[in-house]
Amino acid sequence: MDSKPRGSPETAVLFVCLGNICRSPLAEGVFRHLVQSDGLKHRFHIDSAGTGAWHVGEAPDGRATVVAARHGVELHGQARQIQTADLHRFDFIIVMDRDNLDNVERLAEGSGSAAQIRLLREWDPQSNGDREVPDPYYGGPGGFENVYQMVRRSCQNLLADLKGNAASH
Repeated sequence: MDSKPRGSPETAVLFVCLGNICRSPLAEGVFRHLVQSDGLKHRFHIDSAGTGAWHVGEAPDGRATVVAARHGVELHGQARQIQTADLHRFDFIIVMDRDNLDNVERLAEGSGSAAQIRLLREWDPQSNGDREVPDPYYGGPGGFENVYQMVRRSCQNLLADLKGNAASH
């Protein structure tokens, strides 16, 4: 992964789940699609990672790829594990659930990172207080569609917030 250049006008966003093959690549793909649709590709650096190393080097889960494609979203890349350096490369580290949030916050302790570490569903208007994106790995296709819908709603509002923040600077 390329590091974000110092002084770059880009906002760097990293999506994180457990294995980096289902939820975080889906969020990365959806957010990238929304950014490109808005003509804002030049304003964002987008990536994903996992807190665990089980799937490092693997492509996104085929079920996630199928659901994404059905909605016109392409998923690319290979799974990787989050590194301490990511805490300095990214402005926002957007995590899928509380367990992974805890893992990322532990990694950030004492690192001097200024990254905002947040749960993705903080931006989901339909979360009803449930801030976690469930892991669809052991479920069927319906679980992946449900996760896609959560991710899309959340990413739409995240992008709106980030566009608003950039405009106010």
